[in-house]
Amino acid sequence: MGFHLLENISKITERAERIRAQSASTAKKTLIATIVMSTISIHTSFAAANDMNKVTKLKTIYHVYVNDHYLGAVSDKDRVEAFINEKMEKIKEKYKGFDFTYKTDEVAFVPEQIFRNTAVENEEVLSEIDKEYQIQVEAVALKIDGKIVSYLENLEKVDEAIEKLKLQYVSKEDLEKIEKLKNAKGPLPALKKGESRLLDVKLSRNVTVSLEKVKPEQVLSVDDTVKLLQKGTLEERKYTVQEGDVLGTIAEKHGLKLKQLLELNPGIKEDTLLQIGDQLNVTVKKPYLDVVVEKEVYAEEKIPYERKVIEDSSMYKGDTKVVQEGSEGKRAVTYVVSERNGREIARKEKGEKILKQPVAYIVRKGTKVIPSRGTGNFAWPTNGGYISSHVGYRWGQFHKGIDIARPYDRIIRAADNGVVVSAGWDGGYGNKIVIDHRNGFRTVYAHLASINVRVGQTVARGAKIGVMGSTGDSTGVHLHFEVYKNGALQNPLNYLR
Repeated sequence: MGFHLLENISKITERAERIRAQSASTAKKTLIATIVMSTISIHTSFAAANDMNKVTKLKTIYHVYVNDHYLGAVSDKDRVEAFINEKMEKIKEKYKGFDFTYKTDEVAFVPEQIFRNTAVENEEVLSEIDKEYQIQVEAVALKIDGKIVSYLENLEKVDEAIEKLKLQYVSKEDLEKIEKLKNAKGPLPALKKGESRLLDVKLSRNVTVSLEKVKPEQVLSVDDTVKLLQKGTLEERKYTVQEGDVLGTIAEKHGLKLKQLLELNPGIKEDTLLQIGDQLNVTVKKPYLDVVVEKEVYAEEKIPYERKVIEDSSMYKGDTKVVQEGSEGKRAVTYVVSERNGREIARKEKGEKILKQPVAYIVRKGTKVIPSRGTGNFAWPTNGGYISSHVGYRWGQFHKGIDIARPYDRIIRAADNGVVVSAGWDGGYGNKIVIDHRNGFRTVYAHLASINVRVGQTVARGAKIGVMGSTGDSTGVHLHFEVYKNGALQNPLNYLR
């Protein structure tokens, strides 16, 4: 809606009869009207009696009223009119970019003819007119929940401000698409991978307008109105950093959170070293209006697989066996997302489609308790193989155990139940494991390629503890195996079964 430029300057009258017609309004004006009529009558009589002599001429003064309020008398009404016109022209020049309809106060002049010199108040009246004479414009008040927040030039400017506020968070193209969607018939097409669409852009509160008469300086531009709606104020508060200030205390002092203070000052970070005299923006934003955007978003997401553990009493506690490897699934999901001033405030799932089912990860877990005390009967520590060297002197040195070589595979197994008391590198032995069988016996496994147990671990008879190798002082791949009873070296062949 637009308004045509119409100058509504009140008509100026010089007729005394107008004052008589309004005599009921003020006693002052009634008295003046009477004086005027008396003066006219006296003048007529005097003129008739002295027409021939033409003794003297009458002088005219003007009583000035603004909206029926008496300001004083002047000798030159043209000067008053020129002053008013000049004031109007200055206002027009100042706001020449605005499409205003001007509304002015009513000015009336009441003439009086007098014989004698009467004091007039030319300068005083002009000063009073400058203060009292009001020039207003018709403007559109933008109201939020019934409260006036801003005045704009016309309805088109209101619409422009609202649209510009929305464009802070969406594009003009998006707004056009929304209008097309609202007019579309039938269901919307399904979204594809990477697609999204806006459903609505709305304001958080009720906005209405009304036509008002206001001073021109009260009317804001579109940009200032948008700024006001976003921040709740057009003035930014600044704080000058003092000695001892830190960001946290500055934020707290002004009712802000540290995150808000950093957002208000993009050049400042949490670890920024403040300098005395630095100025920080501490304006607390309290928007009059929030822009709420609703949109649909398509996404493809992974579906985590389930982990299933099956307890198995036939397996020793601590042992596990993977039955089935797990793999993630995939689903296509559509969300309805709500954003307030560009920040997500809600996300609701609208629908989903499973693209790939997840496969569960299944593992068997042993529950059988491993006895830490040995039976006293030792199982062969390898899968087959032969004895390549016995207990006794060899190459001028005493050989403490037996060497087993060329088994079916290189897995080394515990000879009996027990607890690992040593597992690691031991000089000429290379990688070595020592098991205490808790019945006076200890067994030693040396030259291992790798170790599969840790100190303190309870192992069962026949459990895998390592892999055969040739570490340390060794001439080839084999297992060096020793047996001790109550600390005394024994011949393993006396105990192996």
